Amino acid sequence: MSIKNKVTIIGAGMVGSTTAFSLLSANAVEDIAIIDINKKLVDSQVMDLQHSVPFWGYTKVHTGTYQDIADSRIVIITCGAAQKNGETRLDLIKKNSSIMKGIIPEVFKQNSNVIVIMVTNPVDVLTYMAIKMFPSKKKQIIGSGTMLDSARFRFLLGRHLDVDPKSVHAYIVGEHGDSEVPLWSTATIGNAPIDRFKKMSNPEKEKIFLSAKNAAYAIIEGKQSTYYAIGAGVTQLVQTILFDKKTVLPVSHLLEGEYGINDICLSLPVVVGAKGIISKMPLNISALEKKKLKSSASQLKKAYQGL
Repeated sequence: MSIKNKVTIIGAGMVGSTTAFSLLSANAVEDIAIIDINKKLVDSQVMDLQHSVPFWGYTKVHTGTYQDIADSRIVIITCGAAQKNGETRLDLIKKNSSIMKGIIPEVFKQNSNVIVIMVTNPVDVLTYMAIKMFPSKKKQIIGSGTMLDSARFRFLLGRHLDVDPKSVHAYIVGEHGDSEVPLWSTATIGNAPIDRFKKMSNPEKEKIFLSAKNAAYAIIEGKQSTYYAIGAGVTQLVQTILFDKKTVLPVSHLLEGEYGINDICLSLPVVVGAKGIISKMPLNISALEKKKLKSSASQLKKAYQGL
């Protein structure tokens, strides 16, 4: 069976269906299979998505089964309990970890070479759990991590500094959650350090970071879930893998000694391509950022051990 530019999405809720729509509009995928235990929901989502195909380039969209993974390049996992108003991402850990224990073995049973993109929260813990189950697949299992947090950060910085967010090179790293860390020491506009471009006070910086960090809570309070931006972010990640773009992205992956952190998944910038994680980026971060990153790792380890 030939492998093509086919993606299987597990989960037909708002994140899964919006990701499918984003992939359709990008016109980068030949085939999208969507799997969900709620047959009525997945069939309805697929029908609605199919009706959008004439407005884009042609992509096959259909209700899938696990057999669809056999000829897929990428599996995107979005299923599970969603974060509710007042919940943290780590509150979802017990519900969603039990779901993943059934899904991950089935994915690799169908296709040992497939790249897995974990989107379900708590994404760092679930990415780590998947790697613990299949250690040899550590470069193939990627969490969406702080791609979204970093995008929010860049958007807010761009708006504050009156510059295109694409020209803002700034990362949020660590947990995709409450212990995440902004890397001010490496942030640049173009190639200029951010403070050389325009001096910002510490309170200004903290306000921007907190707005990025707490964005999900504000959105969930207003409309129950976030899905547009993560759909766009996962689409970028899919295109990076399918076309071997070797793009630097802040995704969740296994740390093996970086900054003194071992045996846990969290986000740091890495080079991503056709085979998943290709190489890691040696960043020169400040001592305070390193300390906060270690603290973030400790919180994630504690959450995993509580399973």
